[in-house]
Amino acid sequence: MSGSKEAKARIKINKLLEEAGWRFFEEDGKPANVILEPNAKITQVQLDTLGEDFEKTTNGFIDYLLLDDKGFPFIVLEAKKEEINPLAAKEQARKYAQAQNCRFIILSNGNLHYLWDLHKGNPYVISTFPKSNTIEGYKSFDPNPQALINEEVKEDYIVKTQKPDYDKDPRYIDPAQQKAYIEDNKLRFLRKYQVRAIERIQEEVKDGKDRFLFEMATGTGKTLTAAAVIKLFLRTGNARRVLFLVDRLELEDQAAKAFTEYLRSDYKCSIYKENRDDWRKADIVVSTVQSFLFKNKYKRIFNPTDFQLVISDEAHRSVGGNSRAVFEYFIGYKLGLTATPKDYLKKIDAAKLNQKDPRELERRMLLDTYTIFGCENGKPTFQYSLLNGVKDGFLVNPVVADARTEITTQLLSDDGYIVPMPNEEGEEAEDESFTQRDFERKFFSESTNKIFCKTFMENAFHDPVTNEIGKTIIFCVSQHHATKITQILNEFADQLYPDKYQSDFALQVTSWVGGAQQFAINFSNNNLSGSSKFNPLYKTSKTRVCVTVGMMTTGYDCPDLLNVCLMRPIFSPTDFIQIKGRGTRKYNFLKDLLDKELAANISQPDKKNFKLFDFFANCEYFEEKFNYDEVLKLPVRPSKGDGVQKEYAVPDDYDSVTPDPLKTMMVKEVGVEGMKIDRMYFDNFEEKVKEDAAIQRMIEQKDLDAIEKYILGNIFDKPQEYYNLDKLRNSMKVDRRLTLREIIEKIFGYIPYFKSKDELLEDEFERFDSRYLPNEAYFTDAKNFFKSYITDNEFREIIENKNYALLNTNPNGEVFRKLPPELRDFIPEYIKDNVPLNRYMA
Repeated sequence: MSGSKEAKARIKINKLLEEAGWRFFEEDGKPANVILEPNAKITQVQLDTLGEDFEKTTNGFIDYLLLDDKGFPFIVLEAKKEEINPLAAKEQARKYAQAQNCRFIILSNGNLHYLWDLHKGNPYVISTFPKSNTIEGYKSFDPNPQALINEEVKEDYIVKTQKPDYDKDPRYIDPAQQKAYIEDNKLRFLRKYQVRAIERIQEEVKDGKDRFLFEMATGTGKTLTAAAVIKLFLRTGNARRVLFLVDRLELEDQAAKAFTEYLRSDYKCSIYKENRDDWRKADIVVSTVQSFLFKNKYKRIFNPTDFQLVISDEAHRSVGGNSRAVFEYFIGYKLGLTATPKDYLKKIDAAKLNQKDPRELERRMLLDTYTIFGCENGKPTFQYSLLNGVKDGFLVNPVVADARTEITTQLLSDDGYIVPMPNEEGEEAEDESFTQRDFERKFFSESTNKIFCKTFMENAFHDPVTNEIGKTIIFCVSQHHATKITQILNEFADQLYPDKYQSDFALQVTSWVGGAQQFAINFSNNNLSGSSKFNPLYKTSKTRVCVTVGMMTTGYDCPDLLNVCLMRPIFSPTDFIQIKGRGTRKYNFLKDLLDKELAANISQPDKKNFKLFDFFANCEYFEEKFNYDEVLKLPVRPSKGDGVQKEYAVPDDYDSVTPDPLKTMMVKEVGVEGMKIDRMYFDNFEEKVKEDAAIQRMIEQKDLDAIEKYILGNIFDKPQEYYNLDKLRNSMKVDRRLTLREIIEKIFGYIPYFKSKDELLEDEFERFDSRYLPNEAYFTDAKNFFKSYITDNEFREIIENKNYALLNTNPNGEVFRKLPPELRDFIPEYIKDNVPLNRYMA
C-alpha cells in the first residue's frame, strides 16, 4: 500500500492492533507478533500455485501477518483505504491466508472491520480487533454442525424434556382428558411457526452461517422458541454452555423461570448476579447486559470460550452501544431475538432526516442489528409478525380509542414538541432535560390529567368475570406525571367503588417507588395488593392499573391485560410496537375462577381484543392508514348561558387552574434540539453538497480527502449561504467540536450519527481498559479520572503543573485522591499519546 489515504487507514489499524494487545516490537520480554508487508512476502511460486496474481503484482505482499505464541502465521489482516469497503479484499485475503496456512482473516479499512474464520463461513462485522487468546479460543471451539442439522425437531421437542413419556400416559392418550393433562403438567408444545424457526437455523448452519436473527411479534413465544434453540445446541454438542442476555432486571427473572420450567429435567439454569460462582455449574446462564458491563466484568471474570451460544433478547437494545462489546466478546454461535420489524420503518426517507430525529436513529439501530446478526440483506433468519399471529389465532388486535384534548391535538406535528426517550433501564430521562419539565409544566394542567383519567374510567374494557375495570398499564410522560395520574385514578375509584380499594386501585411502578420491579411481577401473577374484593373465588389482582413511564414496555408478560393507555407521545417505533404488544396475548379468564357455577354464566370468557387508549395520536403518527375502531368524545362541560356545550372541557365539579382547551397557549421555549431554522441550515448544506457535480464525481471515487478540500475552497465562506464549519457545528447541537471530515462522513453514510462527547469518552476508556485493565477495585475511579482529565481544563492543568493544593477547590479533586499513584501518572501519559483533546471541546 502507498499514498496518504492508505496511510490514514494504516494509522487507525496500527492503533487498533496495539489496543488488542498485538505487539509491533518486543515488549516486556515478549517478542513482536505483528509482521508488516515487507517481511510477509508471498513468493511467486505460491502465487502460481494459487492460480492468479493479486492486483496484477508479482510481489503478493500481505498487509499484516499476525503470529501465534509459537511464532507461526496465525491471522492475515488485509487493509484497504478508508473509502473502500473491506469486503472488496475478501478473495484476495483468502488466497493470502491459504498461502500462509492461516485459518483467520481480518478485513479492515480502519473504520469498518470484519473477522473471517475460513472453516466456518462468512465474514462478520466486529467492533474491535480480537486479542490473541480470543482467536485461540476459536481454534479450540469445534462445533458439530452436522449433528445440529440432523437433529429432528417436532412440536413436542420441549415436552420431551419436561416429561419424556408423556405420550404413554393414559390421560394423554384419552382425548377427553388430554387437554386437562397438558394444562396440569404445564406441557409446552411448540407451534408450527416455532418449529419452522428452528428449521431455519438448521438450514442456515448448513449454509455455513453462525449468526441468526428471529423477528417475532410480542406474544408469539420468543422465550419458548429460544428454549428450543438452547436445547438444540446443547443436545447436539454445539454448545457446552449458553448465555442469555437481557436488558432489564425483570426480564432476567422472567427468562430464568421460563427456562427452568421448560428444560430443568436436562439442563441447569442460573442467574449470574444471584450467585456469581453458580454459572460455572450451569448449562444456561441468564444475565442483564449491565451486570456484565459493570466494571467490564465480562472480560475480567469470563474467557471468550465460556459460552458457545449467546442469545440476545430484544437484540436491537441489548447489543447496542457498549453492550455490543459483551456480545462480541464470546466465541461461537449468536442469536438475536427482536419484536421490532424493520419493515415497520419502510416509509421513512433516511436521506431527508438528520440524526436528531429519533425515528432516524431507530432506523439506523435496526439496520445495524441486521448487520450484527449476518442479515445484511435486511431479511431476518425467521420472521413471524403480529399480523401472522392474529391471522393464525394466537394473538389479538387492539381496539383503538382515539381520544385527544384540544391541547394534545395542537401538539401533534413533528416539530411541535420533543420528549426525551426513556433510558436503558426504562426510566425517563434525567431531570436536567429542559424539554421534559417544560412539557409537563406547560401542557399538563390538572384539568388535562383529569380528562385523561375520566375518559379512561368511563370507556375501559371490564373484566368479564367481576365487571371491574380490566387490568391496565398506563404510560406517562415522566415520574412526576405518573404520580399525578395515580392519585387522580385512586380518587375516581374511591368515588365509583366505595370500600373496594384503599388507594390501591392504581399503583405507580417507576424507579422512584421502592419494590417497583416486584410490583410488576405481582401484577402479572395477579396478586398485586392482594386479590380482588369482587369475588374471593376469582384470582385477579386487587390493583387494576399500573402507572409507569417505561419500565413495563419490553418483554413484560401479562396476558390478561385488557387496556393499554398512552398518556404520552411516543416517537420511537420500537417503543410503540413494544407497548402495543403488551396487550396482544390471548387469555381465557375462566382459568382464574374457582366458582364453577359462575363460570357457566360467563358469556365471553376469552379475550378477543384489548383497548388501546391513545391521547396523542401515536397510532396516526406511525400508521397513517390505521382503521380506528372507536373515536371517543371527551367529557363535556355544561353550557353557561350561551347554550353551547364545549367538548374537551372538564365537568363543573372539578377544580382547574389551567383549563383545557387552550387556544392561545403557544409558549414553547427552545430546547436542546434547536429551532427548525438551525436544523434546516445543515439540511440545506447537505443538499448542496450532494447535488454538486464535482463532489458527485469524487464520491464515485470514494475520495473523501478531495471532497474535504473542495468544500473548503469552493463552498465555504461564499456569498448567499455563507456556509462555514462554525455555523454547521452550531446547527447540529452536538456537545463537542465536530470536524469537517465527520460531517462529510455523516452526509454520505460512512457514520450513522455524530457521537456525543460522553459516547466518545466511553469508547476511549474502553480502549484503555482493554489494553491495560486497571485493577477492578479502581475501575470506577480510573474512569472518572480519565474523563475528568480530558474534559476539565482546570483539572488537567493542575495535574500537569503538579499544583495539587488547588485540588481542594476543584470538583474533581476527590477523583485524583482515590487513585493509586501509578495510575495518576500513567493515565495522563496515555491520554497525551492516544487521545486528541480537541475533539472534546464544545
